[in-house]
This record gives sequence, C-alpha cells and structure tokens, in this order.
Amino acid sequence: MPRGAIDADTTIVLVLDGLGWEQMQQRLSLLPTLAQFEAMPITTVAPSTTATALTSITTGLTPGEHGVIGYRIAIDRDVLNVLRWTTHRGDARGAIPPRTINPHDPFMSQRPPIVVRAEFEHSGFTAAHLHNARHMGYRMPSTMAIEVAHLAKRGEPFIYVYYDGIDKVAHEYGLGEHYDAELVAVDGILRYLISVMPKRAALVITADHGHIDCPDKVRPAPEVLSHVDFQSGEARFRWLHAMPGAAEDLYEAALAHHSDVAWVRSRQQCIEEGWFGPTVTAAAASRLGDVAIVPFEPVAFEEPTDTGPYDLKGRHGSLTAPEMYVPLLVHRT
Repeated sequence: MPRGAIDADTTIVLVLDGLGWEQMQQRLSLLPTLAQFEAMPITTVAPSTTATALTSITTGLTPGEHGVIGYRIAIDRDVLNVLRWTTHRGDARGAIPPRTINPHDPFMSQRPPIVVRAEFEHSGFTAAHLHNARHMGYRMPSTMAIEVAHLAKRGEPFIYVYYDGIDKVAHEYGLGEHYDAELVAVDGILRYLISVMPKRAALVITADHGHIDCPDKVRPAPEVLSHVDFQSGEARFRWLHAMPGAAEDLYEAALAHHSDVAWVRSRQQCIEEGWFGPTVTAAAASRLGDVAIVPFEPVAFEEPTDTGPYDLKGRHGSLTAPEMYVPLLVHRT
C-alpha cells in the first residue's frame, strides 16, 4: 500500500482499466486533477490484460498462482473467454465453474464493498475474481462517484472501485482525440469525487494495463499454422497449441517467421524466465499453449475465432513499456 494511504480512515482503490503510465504522462496538461496526485509508475502482470491483472489486484497473487493466466485460456481442448465466460458452445458458467479456475478468495477473505458496473455483478469473471464480495453496482460514471462517497462517509475502511471507460475508448478509437476526451471526462469525475470524500480518506488509483495504437494485423505464417491445432490468448499475446508431437517444429517455425516482430517462447521458457511469477501451478501451466508469440512491434496476431463487435485500434497484452507500465497514484483528503 502506498505510504500516503497507510494511516487513512478510509482507503479507496480505484482501478482505471486501460490507463497506462506513459499515456497519462503524455497528457498531464489535460488532467489537472490527476496531475496533483502523488505518482509513480509500477508494472502490471504478464499478459498485460484485464482478466489476469484484475485477478492479481484482488487476490494479491501472481498469474502463475491464481491461474487466470490470460484473456482466452485453454481448458482441456476448449478455449474459455474469461471476460465473457464463454466457449464456442456459449455460456460456460455451468461447464467451467469460475471457482475452479481461481479458487482463491479476494481481499484476504475480507468482504469490502465493490463498486463496479451493475451489469458485471453476476458474470462468470466477477465470480472468479470478486467471489463473495459486497456489490454496489453503478450504471453511470457520475453515480459511481456518489456510491463511493456514500460508502466512505458511512465509515467503510476499504472500498474497491473499477471503471472500464478508458479501455473501451482506447480499443475502439485508439489513442487520439477520443481517448483524450475520455481522460478529460475521468479527470472531472475524480475532481468531483475528491470534493465529496470525507476527511482522512485516501484515494489510490492504478490500472491493469496500458495501450498502444496497433494498426497492423497479421496472421501466423502458413508454415507455422501447419503445426497448429488451435490458438488461445489474444492478438498481442498469442498462444499456439501444437498438433500432437509437433511442439518443437512449431517453435522452430514460429521463431523463423516471426522473431523479427515478436518474442517467441516455448511454454517452458516462459515459465523458467518467470513471465507469470516465480511459481506456476500445474493447473495454470495446463492453460498455456506450446508456443507464445508476443509482439514487440505494433502488430496484432489475428485468429479467426478471436473477434469482437468492432475492429480494435488500441491494444494491449504484450510486454512493451506502454502496455506494462501503469500508474500508482495517491491523493489524501
């Protein structure tokens, strides 16, 4: 916990999904409220993606320990979209109970109030990373601030808050004027929140990942795909699952064709190099592919089954500085 929050009567932890340190620093002139916070950069987890990072924030565990080790993870031969909690067959909450993926309680088994969008309350991912929490749903950002202020004035010692607007805008529009406008709007909400917080409260802000503009889309080379059974992960942390007996050939082909734009690692190399923390459980390891392609250039490795409602312009997931560095900000009242 940051020093400025240690002796606060109420600590509010606000996760601003998608707010990278570098993106924030480049726009501080637009953000008079955020510019006044005590600030430092910290790193997120690998992959730099919401499902993995939020679970680490709420449990205090590394990805290798909690097992939510990506946005789309392999469960036997199914691929589970963790945020939607679906497979190709649809809703997976019955077939893959969330507590079997992450059995660890959040917040050291305490039950603080959780202020998240109301529509997330009953999702599979919420059950996986916010199990048994006291949910206080909001529908609009302005009402989020009011809910938090009411809880703080009621004497709650710890409040967890999650806001996803920055990430949504970055994905759809990239890091241009729409992104700037969203940050300005968030800065205004924070100004209001601070004005209604009680005395001796600390507002601690962090994020799950940053973003990069990612205009170029590629697919793994045919020589690579000839060894691939199926894929998981996401466009900037793509896992390739080998045909039986083809893992070594797959690794060599991926290295030959894609090491000019991406880090190419085998599953064992990722584990030995500590990408997911010093400990990787057998369950977590079983959810990884055989070969990871993790771009260091602004490219996205597309996969036909990994699609959404619109073409993504901003992306994250890889290990580059704009994606990995996030802010740790503190304001005291």
